[in-house]
Amino acid sequence: MIEGIEGTEGLRGARHADEALLDDPEALAANDPGGMLRATAAAGPQIREAMQLVAETDLATLGSEGRPRAVVVAGVGTAARTGDVLATVAGPRCPVPVLAHRSAGVPGWVGAADVVIAVSASGHSPEALAAAEAAARRGARLVAVGAPETPLQSVAETARAPFVPVPRRAPARASLWGLTVPVLLAGRAFGMVKVNEADLAETATRLDADAEGCRASAESFVNPAKSLALDLAGSIPVIWGSSPLAGVAAHRFADLLSANARYPAVAGALGEVGRGRVGLLDGPFGGLAEEARDIFADPPPERGATRLHLVVLRDGGLAGEDEDAGEPFAVEERRAEAVAALARRRGVRCTVLTAEGGSALERLASLLAVPDFASVYLALAHGLDPMAVPAVTELKSAVQL
Repeated sequence: MIEGIEGTEGLRGARHADEALLDDPEALAANDPGGMLRATAAAGPQIREAMQLVAETDLATLGSEGRPRAVVVAGVGTAARTGDVLATVAGPRCPVPVLAHRSAGVPGWVGAADVVIAVSASGHSPEALAAAEAAARRGARLVAVGAPETPLQSVAETARAPFVPVPRRAPARASLWGLTVPVLLAGRAFGMVKVNEADLAETATRLDADAEGCRASAESFVNPAKSLALDLAGSIPVIWGSSPLAGVAAHRFADLLSANARYPAVAGALGEVGRGRVGLLDGPFGGLAEEARDIFADPPPERGATRLHLVVLRDGGLAGEDEDAGEPFAVEERRAEAVAALARRRGVRCTVLTAEGGSALERLASLLAVPDFASVYLALAHGLDPMAVPAVTELKSAVQL
């Protein structure tokens, strides 16, 4: 739920963002030839499809050797983000440490007592392949998740390890839920996370509802994603989460702002922010810019000058899930309120999104859905194709990935 915008109004939709385009479904379709909006709207169906794929793979046998010492989720980008989701949904009382490993191979301590989950949407990621091969050599239990009929599937079959074939219908960044569900259900099989079919079904329903509310035909004044995109236009987004779960959502939003909309973004958890990053609010794009503004200047200052826009993601359910989290949760919520107030006093615009839902997974989905769409609409408002990212393509070609 988006609570609202606080702070100075500024120029909504600055820096050449075309607000009229966002309310023209035909223009949106023409500017989105790859169908990123359609792929983003498929989050709920991704969950249902992944559940079926896992059922056909039968991960239930994974727990036959007992609970592992540790779980390493290996991959890069969105694939590694699935490990962050597993860790935060498992929660602080999870009996098994979870590591999202973003480099080639696996940590030196990984051995027969551990589990490696290698994830790659394409099935060709060098990092995931190297991790799967290393896990097999060291005798660690291996699970692989990725596109079928790829090198990753071959490595898994050679190691006689379970492989969940997730069809690739969109870029990895638009396939988070299809990749995450197998990782979560593998964690359940190992006895480290409580995720049931009802939780997954409710999360899928939540994503369906958010996709309906953020549809292209819904005008900006009733579409929360279009509204958020226009409010962020021309700014430097700073996205801070009030809890570990909200922190995962903050980093995800920054990922998509960079890839889809080509916007620089700062992301983190409020616990880290209070140790130094909150100083951004006093800098040249924050309070310092407001203090230097001379309303009587001739000529007047540029109304569309680049400023920070703070997005605070708040998690409303942590205290109810963990009896040990009550006071830390209260501190995090007070910190979120204090940071929003600091921003307001400095003339920095602030959007607050609050999680909704019963389970941790549904709350996470509620913090991801609108920002996912907003990143696409922000790209479209600037005339960018959110599906095609030339710099990524060129980099992969340069290093032959």
